[in-house]
Amino acid sequence: MTVVSGVRVVAGDRVIDDGYVRIEGDRIAEIGSLDATTPGSAPEPDASAGVVVPGFVDIHVHGGGGATFTTGDADEARKAAAYHLGHGTTTMLASLVTSPPELMMSATKAFAPLVAEGVLAGIHFEGPYLSQARCGAQNPAHLRHPSLDELDALIEAGEGAIRLVTIAPELPGALDAIRLLVARGVVAAIGHTDATYEETLAGIEAGATVGTHVFNGMRPPHHRQPGPVFALLGAAGVVCEFVADGIHLHDGTLAFAASVTGSARAALITDAMAAAGMPDGTYDLGGQSVDVAGGVARLTRDGAIAGSTLTMDQAFRRAVGAGLSLAAASGMASATPAGAIGLAEERGALRAGARADLVLLDDALNVRRVMRAGQWVS
Repeated sequence: MTVVSGVRVVAGDRVIDDGYVRIEGDRIAEIGSLDATTPGSAPEPDASAGVVVPGFVDIHVHGGGGATFTTGDADEARKAAAYHLGHGTTTMLASLVTSPPELMMSATKAFAPLVAEGVLAGIHFEGPYLSQARCGAQNPAHLRHPSLDELDALIEAGEGAIRLVTIAPELPGALDAIRLLVARGVVAAIGHTDATYEETLAGIEAGATVGTHVFNGMRPPHHRQPGPVFALLGAAGVVCEFVADGIHLHDGTLAFAASVTGSARAALITDAMAAAGMPDGTYDLGGQSVDVAGGVARLTRDGAIAGSTLTMDQAFRRAVGAGLSLAAASGMASATPAGAIGLAEERGALRAGARADLVLLDDALNVRRVMRAGQWVS
């Protein structure tokens, strides 16, 4: 049994001052406020004082620590996952970018064992069924219209590993692809899209429940042509991803958007690439050269933003700095993304019975220790 005590515990919409979390095995057994009758053993060394939040859940990340998910290499995937785990991300999807069919299939087969092992929570395909006009850092050479046969084959090969696919709903066959994904238990997201407001709503009606890095990689909103941004922010059943790095979104935009959706429909993501945690320089993203300067990643060919060098602890601090409460920012970094990919039952929250994933932060919200499934991460 482990007891983390003398901390501020962020549990859902509650912040418990001078609280504790008791862990038995890989589960949270109890959360409460300290008093003379608090059950349990002595606190873990160095686990007193600070803030405890649920382990972060990143549903959109391409790599980090010099390693990438985008090549479909299992060893690289382990390194990237370990890097983000050290920054508090206890649950993550491996996001690929627009790729040839052969790479999508080989990556699915390479990552499926990592999903079964628990290193990854699943696979996210960001593409290839995206808009040419709004492809951003996606490789335009591999963009194509949705194929039901391709999706079926990938889902079969993944044996449950594929959890999320981003699609532009205005493409021919996109609505049928969204319906297929939902029917097969895969979450459909709308992103990298030039869709109108009405076309976006049609994608939502077909079953899409996530907006991929909302505002970025999509037609910008206009008061006479609201486009996908207003449709996604206003849709009650859609979780909107936000890259809280001050580059993809101004802090004021983040705060405004979160006020529209509420924390229950806002998910912080990193959209991080291999350069996260690495020096400035030139890197690869899906076969394209990316220059990183001052921590900002841009395509060499045209200067388009190419993912980020963000980690989830940085995104969490940024959200709090933008004016969001600890409870709201925690929900956006953990509970909401976990729910978006169907893992709300045991991930993303500090509550009795949930898997014991937690992050111990200091008072400045920097990571001190990370626990995953009841074990402190070295």
